[in-house]
Amino acid sequence: MPAPTTDLDDAARRLGDLVPVLARVLERGVAQDFTGPRPSDAEIALLSLVVDRPGLTVREAATTLLMKPNNVSALVSQLVLRGLVERKVDVADRRVAHLHATRRAKDESEQVRALRAARVAAALARLSEGEEAALFSAIHALGSLTEHLHSAAE
Repeated sequence: MPAPTTDLDDAARRLGDLVPVLARVLERGVAQDFTGPRPSDAEIALLSLVVDRPGLTVREAATTLLMKPNNVSALVSQLVLRGLVERKVDVADRRVAHLHATRRAKDESEQVRALRAARVAAALARLSEGEEAALFSAIHALGSLTEHLHSAAE
């Protein structure tokens, strides 16, 4: 176990190195346990967003996910073809479509979240009390850090 980090630059480097690895480990674990064809990471991110924010537009999704609108539009088209997302045309502006998750998408999104949560819970159970307490107190700070990074990227 590495020593606690006190230098801000060192902490920034280590956190920047750890976060992508953590994400890959979780996604690989989900891929092993997911029943049926597993959506790509980008599809999972988009599906989660559409489940959480029904009615959002492609542009809103692109902004939130820090993706180009044409890339999100292509993902939406794939998800529509697979029966996971529905487009509903805006009555005031027919050029705008609002995205809604289908029942199947909601079920699959919940399955992914449950698999991810189960893996994290199993790993948390293996931490010492001190590590667990430190991690729990850091969760809010990680959320704030994510918001600051997201704002800076816009």
